[in-house]
Amino acid sequence: MPEKVVLAVDPGTAKCGMALVRRKTDHTLDLLWRKIARTSELGEALAEALALQRPDMAIVGSGTHSRPVVHLLREQLPSLGILVVDEKNTTMQARERYWEHNPRRGWRRLLPSTMLVPPEPIDDFVALILAERVLLG
Repeated sequence: MPEKVVLAVDPGTAKCGMALVRRKTDHTLDLLWRKIARTSELGEALAEALALQRPDMAIVGSGTHSRPVVHLLREQLPSLGILVVDEKNTTMQARERYWEHNPRRGWRRLLPSTMLVPPEPIDDFVALILAERVLLG
């Protein structure tokens, strides 16, 4: 399978999680960039991602505010393919992924990661999960 780069977006009314992910030829993934941006500043965040790497396609979660995000992507990148995917169970998976990137300390190590609520938004990790579903699915 050839190398592929995707821009995944977890759309929300107030903020959007974004992740730029590369699938390498050996089927491993590289997280190139991730960000949580205000929905009103999504265009600027998109420009930041494009400065790093132009994606081969975009993946947008089907949840809240997905239509305006798809519209913005079509405006800014008219030739880019856009895939809208189901967001079912992504929040729980993103919680686990957050704790993998930010190891638990102290008493938090004693509890399962699914029982802990991260101390900051995890929308960027939701975007990463969406990218993984498409690239590895």
